[in-house]
Amino acid sequence: MGFKQDLIDAKVKAAKDNGIEDLDTKPGSFIEREAEYTKEAIVNFLTECQFKITKLNAPVIVENFKTPDQSIDIKRDTILKDKAPLFKTITQIGNLIPGAGPQVNLLMNQVELATQTNVEIVRVDGATLPGLNLSKDGRNTFKRKQRIGQGGGLISDGYVYIGEDPETQESFDVTDEDGQRDFTEVKLFRQDIEDLL
Repeated sequence: MGFKQDLIDAKVKAAKDNGIEDLDTKPGSFIEREAEYTKEAIVNFLTECQFKITKLNAPVIVENFKTPDQSIDIKRDTILKDKAPLFKTITQIGNLIPGAGPQVNLLMNQVELATQTNVEIVRVDGATLPGLNLSKDGRNTFKRKQRIGQGGGLISDGYVYIGEDPETQESFDVTDEDGQRDFTEVKLFRQDIEDLL
């Protein structure tokens, strides 16, 4: 069995088709030697050829995904909204005290203004989201201390292609032999092998 034997068998069949019987195919015979040299010539030719991928659709799995730390822009209301009822209540209480209303209002206006000023300082770049450091199996996590944004469970995919863009992974499936046959192609172009012929 094998390519060389197939060449010998083809020679024997062609001879029989032409009425030639009892061919010598033993090791060292003309037919056996010719088959060996033919086999080597074909193998040498094929290994020298450069095949080109002309069609390739394949999914891409992202194994690791990292980002630097990110600054967070906090909305003003996130910091101030819950304080508004407190400021209002203190002002109302101050107005109930005879003669204290104007001073309390002035004081609360100053507190509210100072709070808003501090909020503006904190709002932009006042918080940081730790950079993501994800992997599909978690091997990039720290052994001793698990930090936010680090761990396994990364789920990400995409696709690669040569030829026409399939636009979505749903357009192809290369998980079985039929899909691999339909969505991949390798060709040998004659102009690439002219110097080998």
